[in-house]
Amino acid sequence: MEIPRLHPDTIEQVKQRADIVDVVSEHVVLRKQGKDFVGLCPFHEDKSPSFSVSPSKQFYYCFSCGAGGNAVKFLMELGKRSFSEVVLDLARRYQVSVQTLKVEERQEFQRQLSVREQLYEILALTAQFYQHALKQPAGHAALEYLTEKRHLSQETIQQFQLGYAPGGWETLFGYLVEQKHYPVELVEKAGLIVPRKSEETETPKGFRGYYDRFRDRLMIPIQDLQGRVIGFGGRTLTDEQPKYLNSPETDVFDKSKLLFGLDKARATIAKQDQAVVVEGYFDVIALHAVGITNAVASMGTALSVHQVRQLLRYTESKRIVLNFDTDRAGNQAAERAIGEVATLAYQGEVQLRILNIPAGKDPDEFLQSHASADYQQLLDQAPLWLDWQIQQAIAGQDLAQADQFQQSVQTIAKLLGNLPNATLRTHYIHHCAELLSQGNARLTLQLEETLRLQVRGERWHGRSQRWQTTSDRSLLEESEAQLLRLYLHAPQHRAAIVEALDSRDLEFSLSHHRFLWRQVLDLEDASSSDLISDLQDRCIEHPREMTQLYPLFQLDEKTKRDILRAPLAIRAATASMERVMCDKRCRHFQELWADSSAIAELSEYYQEKIYHEKRRMAELDR
Repeated sequence: MEIPRLHPDTIEQVKQRADIVDVVSEHVVLRKQGKDFVGLCPFHEDKSPSFSVSPSKQFYYCFSCGAGGNAVKFLMELGKRSFSEVVLDLARRYQVSVQTLKVEERQEFQRQLSVREQLYEILALTAQFYQHALKQPAGHAALEYLTEKRHLSQETIQQFQLGYAPGGWETLFGYLVEQKHYPVELVEKAGLIVPRKSEETETPKGFRGYYDRFRDRLMIPIQDLQGRVIGFGGRTLTDEQPKYLNSPETDVFDKSKLLFGLDKARATIAKQDQAVVVEGYFDVIALHAVGITNAVASMGTALSVHQVRQLLRYTESKRIVLNFDTDRAGNQAAERAIGEVATLAYQGEVQLRILNIPAGKDPDEFLQSHASADYQQLLDQAPLWLDWQIQQAIAGQDLAQADQFQQSVQTIAKLLGNLPNATLRTHYIHHCAELLSQGNARLTLQLEETLRLQVRGERWHGRSQRWQTTSDRSLLEESEAQLLRLYLHAPQHRAAIVEALDSRDLEFSLSHHRFLWRQVLDLEDASSSDLISDLQDRCIEHPREMTQLYPLFQLDEKTKRDILRAPLAIRAATASMERVMCDKRCRHFQELWADSSAIAELSEYYQEKIYHEKRRMAELDR
């Protein structure tokens, strides 16, 4: 939604009404210190509280990095959002009437604003409708499921506003559109009804073009941080598939950025300095029901960095415990979650732990036969994510078999190779050597040396210039520049470029190209409407990089032709980038192979790596 210029009176009223402590405390854990509040600064890696918030001055300041300002600036800097967007959000929150400089702009703006407000209203009314239906005769099976099978109290059912969607094709449609007179387009926009397709013939006679999305399902409202209903999760009461059906993406609902239950959990997360992430809605509900109220769920998607950063706002120790199922799917979910946040964990930005409940149970099942104190004990004993992954690498392997032993060693070496701290690497190398040697002291010493060399091989960083030739540099310069130029000037091919980079596990190697790519990602996260113009504005503040990047913002005859044959240009550029990386890795492994000639197993390992890189280079050359 394009935001028109706001009237100065609106801006001034927002500044007067917005409370700095109220705004900041949603993102930073604050504690009282005299007349002010202190916490960890969200703008840099703060180890001890250096961030101060003054209610009397309505001002924040970090004594370490120098960040400071009022509530508006705080939200602008934290979310990389525009001034008008932040003022608008605060105006909604503090019920300030919005005025713009032109009457016609104000009318259109209020209309767009009204759509979102009506969506919230429709969704809130729908939640009440489902709650009411749960208590009717038709909802008896759903209520019995909650009380008898899930053992939930009426208090918990009420707290989470659980309800029931009647089985008719257009029960909710009739209630919202015919009784409450909401426009059918808005009810569809809220994700509650679905337009009938022409080939659908199984719907009842007299059907009027739409049917209810949720029918004969137990309904779980999903709320944002302000406690507003923004969507629903519906669980089937029969064998119907899917078992869980979520609301679609709407103007107010984006499940990849939400954590179910965070509105109810954040206060306890701050108080206990720990967040628990589980898989399902009922895992959260069951934990809250027994007093473990710092639990949230990731809405059926892989836990993202965005979701983790939401949790980190409320915990000083940065401690997050993942409690996924212990079956294969649960372990895969844990692996995916770790994959998303591994960089943060390696850098110490999050203290990630993994909880596996014995006997393959999920939290809801475990609490049916155990006390909350038993679950809390498991939480307290949950191992660090790296220890858990090391155990996973060994689990089920027969270490007496050479191939399984080597597979475990390679997996562990890859994990340890990513540790940035040398002292920590030494600790884990010793620990893993003991695990792999199974009590054989002599073998432990040999394994330590083998692991140390292998970890050194894994600590490969593609940006290193050590094994790079002059021709490599020229090829990288041209290939990376071609990709970036295509990204800037051919928006229709941006997704293909990202996919090509991700699928080949490529990064920009040259520092000025990495700088530009970071700016691109920042601006796209902030929903930039004119990427090139906004990039040029940003780059003006960095004249050294701008000198090298300026040619990318221009097109000549050759680069115009590249855009016309973009798919071919993308394939050629990414293949060239990968070819250079393979060649560098090959030289790197050749040096390690020479160093490891005294250890037969390690020598074979590096020979295999060299062979793999040369084979891949041959494929790319073809």
